[in-house]
This record gives sequence, structure tokens and C-alpha cells, in this order.
Amino acid sequence: MKTLNLDLGERSYLIHIGADLLDKIELLQPHIPGERVAIISNETVAPLYLERVQRLLAAYDPLAVVLPDGEQYKTLEYLNRIFDALLEARCDRSTTLVALGGGVIGDMTGFAAACYLRGVPFIQIPTTLLAQVDSSVGGKTGVNHPLGKNMIGAFYQPRCVIIDTDTLKTLPDKELSAGLAEVIKYGLIRDLALFEWLEQNLDRLLAREPEALGEAIYRSCENKADVVAADEREGGIRALLNLGHTFGHAIEAGMGYGAWLHGEAVAAGMAMAADLSRRMDWLTRSECDRIEDLLRRARLPIRPPEALPAERMLELMAVDKKVTAGRLRLVLLEGIGKALITAEAPEALLNETLEQCRAGA
Repeated sequence: MKTLNLDLGERSYLIHIGADLLDKIELLQPHIPGERVAIISNETVAPLYLERVQRLLAAYDPLAVVLPDGEQYKTLEYLNRIFDALLEARCDRSTTLVALGGGVIGDMTGFAAACYLRGVPFIQIPTTLLAQVDSSVGGKTGVNHPLGKNMIGAFYQPRCVIIDTDTLKTLPDKELSAGLAEVIKYGLIRDLALFEWLEQNLDRLLAREPEALGEAIYRSCENKADVVAADEREGGIRALLNLGHTFGHAIEAGMGYGAWLHGEAVAAGMAMAADLSRRMDWLTRSECDRIEDLLRRARLPIRPPEALPAERMLELMAVDKKVTAGRLRLVLLEGIGKALITAEAPEALLNETLEQCRAGA
């Protein structure tokens, strides 16, 4: 097991990464202040791991709340199902919520914890690669709105994050690839050495070699923890973590939540961000080719859906969280491993990227 500390002063917490961690009660006990826990999961993950976690937490009279699985259920309506269960069970302020699942469950559980009785503790146990390397770390919680992804939420940090790499054995191939998109992102925005390591070790990751997966998760969490510690509420450099997300969120909203996995949309978004960076003479063609090649090898899309018109993409991007004073702020690349935030991308070049990437040009 490896452990990282996310340094946020009194809100600091540990990120434990390793195999067979779902049986280690000692990792959770220090972070459960009361006598009750509520485990929030979904219909896919619950049959695999819920009973095991209930046994682990048997001393805390665990309440189980099982939601449907899918991005389309990340809404206020389904968030209310968590509140209904907590209220019906008379859970009090000392009840600890445990998120057992992927990014949707983690985001919804964290938001529920932030809101219920104005704040109760919660613990993240992410079971997908995407959640393990990204969404479970950093305290971003929330739900989607028909007009935009993650537009309703709160910054609310967990008490700890337990990453059991054994849960990746049951992860569908498509979900594994979606998680790799976020790993590639860290290499692109700030860690050239990680990008080069991914180029050399991607086949090992796709083959689910435990040592390679552990290394990818650790290095991703290390990058995420460094950025969040420096900018918890995204006033500056944390926005770099959104590389590809403005394009990607538009794809998710435009196609209907759940039609594309989040990591798939982000992958296409990163390819589009690279294309726009090249058109602005910040990236070379060969660098763009390297980025697209790694995404393809990870079995990820590099083009937006043909069914989503460029004009609609622009409309959806205009309501993104990163719009400030009416200006769209994009994360672009000045090189592999070097990202920046800009509101200066020429509209003509942005339109070229949207049109030509969609056409596969």
C-alpha cells in the first residue's frame, strides 16, 4: 500500500492506494466519528462489493442506499433519494456517508454529505479507474443540469480516500479506457515524464498489470493532490485540470448524459484542445500526432460526434463553469506537459477546430 497526503490544513486527508484494502477497517475507523454509516452505491457496483463493505462496517449499523447506474441519474431527483433514505433512517450529524462506486456515486455522495444537516462526514471508496485517479480526490461534488454538467454542487472534502486496485478487475474495458483519459490528462498538463511513461507502458495498463495500474494511479493522485493543495477552490491553477473538459462537457450534454462516458468525451475534448493549440502555433503537428496516437492506443475517441453540430457545441460551451464575464476560458497546451488557461483563443480558429475535428479533417 502507498499513501499520499492531500495537504489542506485542518481539512487534510490521506489517499490510500493498494490491493485488498476493502478488508482493512483500520483505514476507515479513524474517520468515522459516530456510531452510524450510510453506504451509497449503484446497481452495478452493489452486487460486487456492497456486502463486503457492509461486513467491514458491521459495527456501525450500515444503511445501504443503491441508486441506478449512469450519468443520466446524476440529478437533483436522484440526489433526493439519498436524503429520503437518510431522513427515514433518522441519520444524525455524526453519520458518515461512504461513497462506493464510480465518479457519479462519489460526486453525488459528496454533495449529499455537504448538504445533509448542513454537513456530515464522508469517505470515498472509488471503484472505477476514472474515479480513482481523478474525481474521488479534491472535493468537487455535485449533480448535472440539463443545460450543463456539474453546474450544481459544492467544494466538500472527504475524510479519506480508499483506492482498492483489486476493484479494477471487474471494470469493463470501456470504463478502463475512460479512466486512462484522465491519466493521460495529467501527463499533458504538467507531467511530461508521465506522458512518456504512458507511451511506453500503455499496453501493460490495458492488460491490467497490477504494478502498472498502481503506478498510474499513484502518479495521477500525486499530481491531483499537488494542484488541489495549491488551489482548492479553482481560483487559479486548478482550472488546468479541466483540459478537454469544456469540449467534453458540451459533448456529454449535447448527446444526452450517459450516451458518452465522461472519459470518452474528455479524450475527444483533449484532442480538440490540442488541435486548437496547434492552430494557434503553440503545438507542433508532431506533438498533436503523439497526443492523438496515445489516445487512440488507449481505445478512446479523438473526434466529437458527427451528430452534434458545431453551433450546438458552441452554445453548450457558453454555459460552461469556466465562462467568466461572458468570455470562454479554455485550457490549451504550449507543449506536452505544459498547459495554460486563456480567454484569447480566436473565434475563427475555435470554429475551425469544431468544424474540422467533427468532420475528421
